[in-house]
Amino acid sequence: MQHALYRAAKADPGRRFHALRDKVFRGDVLWRAWVAVRTNNGAPGVDSTTLAQVEEYGVDRLLDELAVQLREGTYRPLPLRRVFIPKPGSDEQRPLSIPAVADRIVQSACKLVLEPIFEADMMDCSFGFRPKRGPHDALQVLVDEAWRGRRWVVETDVANCFSAIPHEELMQAVEERVSDQAVLKLLRAMLRAGVMSDGKVRREVAGTPQGGPISPLMCNVYLHRIDRVWDVREHGVLVRFADDAVVMCRSKQQAEAALARLRQLLGELGLEAKAAKTRIVHLTEGGEGLDFLGFHHRWVRVKRRSGGPGVAFLARWPADKAMQRARDRIRELTRRSRLLLPIEVIVDEVNRFLRGWSAYFRFGNSAVRFGKIEHYVWTRMALVIAKRHKRSHRYGWSVLSYQSPDHFGLVSLSGTVVAPRPFKDWRDKPNAGGERRR
Repeated sequence: MQHALYRAAKADPGRRFHALRDKVFRGDVLWRAWVAVRTNNGAPGVDSTTLAQVEEYGVDRLLDELAVQLREGTYRPLPLRRVFIPKPGSDEQRPLSIPAVADRIVQSACKLVLEPIFEADMMDCSFGFRPKRGPHDALQVLVDEAWRGRRWVVETDVANCFSAIPHEELMQAVEERVSDQAVLKLLRAMLRAGVMSDGKVRREVAGTPQGGPISPLMCNVYLHRIDRVWDVREHGVLVRFADDAVVMCRSKQQAEAALARLRQLLGELGLEAKAAKTRIVHLTEGGEGLDFLGFHHRWVRVKRRSGGPGVAFLARWPADKAMQRARDRIRELTRRSRLLLPIEVIVDEVNRFLRGWSAYFRFGNSAVRFGKIEHYVWTRMALVIAKRHKRSHRYGWSVLSYQSPDHFGLVSLSGTVVAPRPFKDWRDKPNAGGERRR
């Protein structure tokens, strides 16, 4: 079904799809939506229904009930539960709006049907929350374009993007491709479901609540209006990952023009750039760098052993905020209150975090910072061993280093780094499209 929708949308860019409602409540679509929700393992919504309770109630039973409600047009989403989580690296709180489990299933089903239609229109400059695309694909563009000479960089972030997108303008963007009134009505109901906070339901006229499965797709559909009018030749290469964006330019004048153009386009959409995260950076040897998608990027030069000018390139390694978050998580896993747990349990949880963290940051020039994180892990584990035995820190280091043949099974980060190369896929495959990206 998804391939058929994608091919139809790709073949006719002006086509508006009018027969989608029956696909949303198809049994296989709802089941695949449930699998996605179950895999994500999210928290309960305002009805306090957990995933375990849904399984106890009967997944097939719930899906059949949802299919009937969607078929008869009686489905109504519940208000979303508002929670606040700390923003990494700052004292700000990020609002999350959590739908009920049943509503997450319906949103995921809508996404399964709508995503291939809009994916057919998406531009190469968009990388966030798209199938078969990810942050490392976006990071590779920075390496390629910096090598080509685009080393004046505009970095920006859309202020409160998910909560600021106007509903009516968003629905107009959706209606460019979808004319099925039942599906449009369903999307409007999701947007207007409201958020419950302190026992009161508030219904806003803007925002696609961050926390719902369909919100990233709606964000991309709306910001696609920027992507499709962006002129690479005039304003440089745009790289957008959801609401984070950079523009690679050849000169300061082009960068200033690109920033002005970005602000103009955002203003036309009712959005604005976050002032604290908007600036122009010149990537030059000895100059400053920029943070993007968890990495710090900086233009560096490596001297040859035989002498000569060496090679200059755009290097990247885990940003300071990413390093601090890693230390915070390791410290949490090895805190004093967990001393009664077996060492094997603590090591297993630390290893699980290290594998996930290093799997992302290994694609960079990260060896030095990996060494720092590895040393911090050993320091914390030596403290755990010392405190469990009421001995000195030196005793903990001795046990970890010499008395355990495999260092209690702690994973090693050394030798895992893969340095990026211009015009080569970050997976170490030739980048067939590298030379075509102009």
